[in-house]
Amino acid sequence: MEASRPHVSIRSGPSLVWLIPLLTALVGGWLVVKTLREQGPEVTISFKTAEGMEVGKTRAKYKNLDIGIVERIRFSEDISNVIVTVKFNQGTEEFFRRNTRFWVVRPQLSLRGASGLSTLISGSYIEIEPGKGAPQLHFTGLEEQPVVTSADEGIKIVLITDKLRSVDTGSPIYYQGIPAGEVLGHELGNDSRTVYIHAFIKSPYDQMVRGNTRFWNVSGLDVSMNADGLRIHTESIESLMFGGIAFETPATLEPVSDDVEDIVFTLYDNHDSVAANAYTKKIEYVMFFDNSVRGLSIGAPVEFKGIRVGSVLDVRLEFDAKATSFIIPVLVEIEPERILERGSDPLVAPEGTLAHLVERGMRARLQTGNLLTGQLYVELTMQPDRPAVLVGSETRYPELPTINSANLESITQAAERFMSKLDKVRVDEIGKEMLDTLRGTSKIANSPALDAAIEDLSHSLQSLRSILAHVDESNLKQAIDAAHVALDRLDTTLELTNRMLDPNSPLHYNLIQATGELEETMRSIRSLVDTLERHPQAIIFGKEPEGE
Repeated sequence: MEASRPHVSIRSGPSLVWLIPLLTALVGGWLVVKTLREQGPEVTISFKTAEGMEVGKTRAKYKNLDIGIVERIRFSEDISNVIVTVKFNQGTEEFFRRNTRFWVVRPQLSLRGASGLSTLISGSYIEIEPGKGAPQLHFTGLEEQPVVTSADEGIKIVLITDKLRSVDTGSPIYYQGIPAGEVLGHELGNDSRTVYIHAFIKSPYDQMVRGNTRFWNVSGLDVSMNADGLRIHTESIESLMFGGIAFETPATLEPVSDDVEDIVFTLYDNHDSVAANAYTKKIEYVMFFDNSVRGLSIGAPVEFKGIRVGSVLDVRLEFDAKATSFIIPVLVEIEPERILERGSDPLVAPEGTLAHLVERGMRARLQTGNLLTGQLYVELTMQPDRPAVLVGSETRYPELPTINSANLESITQAAERFMSKLDKVRVDEIGKEMLDTLRGTSKIANSPALDAAIEDLSHSLQSLRSILAHVDESNLKQAIDAAHVALDRLDTTLELTNRMLDPNSPLHYNLIQATGELEETMRSIRSLVDTLERHPQAIIFGKEPEGE
């Protein structure tokens, strides 16, 4: 019996054996995609140093919420920076734009205060501030924490100045003495002469900034001495230590732009310079003086009726060889807009008003602004009775007529007269005589002999009083003896006094007169004593008439 042959059939299509590996590959790919999608973006940030950062520990935060962690830290190709790779959480893709900023928050202690103290426990972390622009995954981090963040409302402005002085990042900006903003930073201009200062004005003070706003420096201590005297001013203790800027917006009837984003404001040195530059029209004049201008310095004010209308620009000395004389030209800058003529044509130029005043008698003269410092200033005064005397020197500046200051002339002449009289006085001889007189007086007053003489004279007077008090008693003989003793002591006193006196002393004449009076007193007392010896009853009945 013949066995049947097996029938082999070929099956078309894929085998089921490959189904399992295919399913495995699909599941693995889906897991990889899911894992990658759930991991979030990976961003690289360049810093100057990796201080305070550790792989796997340093966090990235936004508004104090953890959104990433540092995965790797390496050097850049030129080893000048460190590249920090941060793995962020899913859903943070919109954070990373061209203007996004990163910085490391560390504990900082300075004169302005302390910040980042919480990092002493939790450690340093990377702060992110989302920005706008095209998507980006490579950034350059900030080395210092920014003063102003996107959470602060306000406007950013730019100031221009020729010197930075004490202004620095973080310096306060004041409005009416209230902190209204801070300085963000500064940079040198392309011309290498100007400095641009970037600042931020917080809300609601940003509404005070307009096209005519004026900014000035209030850093440090403003000490100035001029014809007005000594002035010391500071805005606050904080500005004294860290520098500062102040601003104001004057009221005006002219239209002013509120859009200040494209305006570069001028930073003035101080508030006085703001007022000095308020008038743009300035005219230079020259005036000539022939007397001394000591005390007149560059920058001294030019005043009219007590109001400053200009300042001194230059002072020089010129010699005229033909006349063998000197003249002093003084160049001044006058702001004619400060002097307005009522009822005048508004189309007339301001310099025309000043020329009209010169025709009516305006003259210039030097005046003393401060007697303590001797500072001078130029005063414009109306003197129509004084003729306008012009030097007429060849110069490109118009000339203002000058007159001599009456006050300076009178003071100078009086001083010269006093000095001439003082020269005629023989001060040395007078001083020598006064010195001799004082020495003689001191010698007499401090002499022990004078004290003894005064004591003897006192005893003599006491003896005389005793004689007169007891003259009516029976013991008249004892009273007379006591009077003789008193007279002897008085004679001794007079002799000592005469020996002490210097005949050349100025007091000699007065002492001679006193001695004469004492001698007359002595003779009267002697005559009384003699009378009492010859006629004791005279004390009762009086002196007997002569001839009886």
